[in-house]
Amino acid sequence: MPSREIEFKTLLTPAEFQAVVAHYQLTPDRRKTQTNYYFDTPKQQLKNQHWGLRIRTYADYGEQTLKVPATDGGLWEITDKLSLQEAATLTKNSTIKAPGQVATKLATIDVAPSDLHLLASLKTARWEFVIPEGLLALDENWYGSQHDFELELEVTDPLQGKEDFHTLLRSLNLNYRPGENKIARAFKEK
Repeated sequence: MPSREIEFKTLLTPAEFQAVVAHYQLTPDRRKTQTNYYFDTPKQQLKNQHWGLRIRTYADYGEQTLKVPATDGGLWEITDKLSLQEAATLTKNSTIKAPGQVATKLATIDVAPSDLHLLASLKTARWEFVIPEGLLALDENWYGSQHDFELELEVTDPLQGKEDFHTLLRSLNLNYRPGENKIARAFKEK
């Protein structure tokens, strides 16, 4: 079953990142590492539809997720759970798990798992926790030769969420620095 993702994000400077870490008193033991592996066809059929496809690995499991724009904002996420072994085999073979919800949705635009290629990867060290405004993620990312920092706020209401996001930035003395999403940044570095 697809889930809805509505999030607002800003890129951070290293100093801003450290200030947010200090503000929330975040400790290294609460930080989780994940790696995203991004896929598309040679003709960029997914990018052309504004879709994104990744396999993500965590410490003890993996998942493949297809992100599809929602008509009223945000994204629909279609996800199949994977074992770490499945995720490793799929990324090594530059494909996705089929059958599954992701493969079924891809078939609606005539994309088969065999059409896909692994094009980029991105490693993230993330703190994620709930605040009154929503789910806050503080990310440090590495991809290609790049290293950046990002704050994301995931919310349930797009209008209230946008207002809450900008209020949060002001309360933390952060400037809003829009950036491309992770998949776009990683693809530029491939």
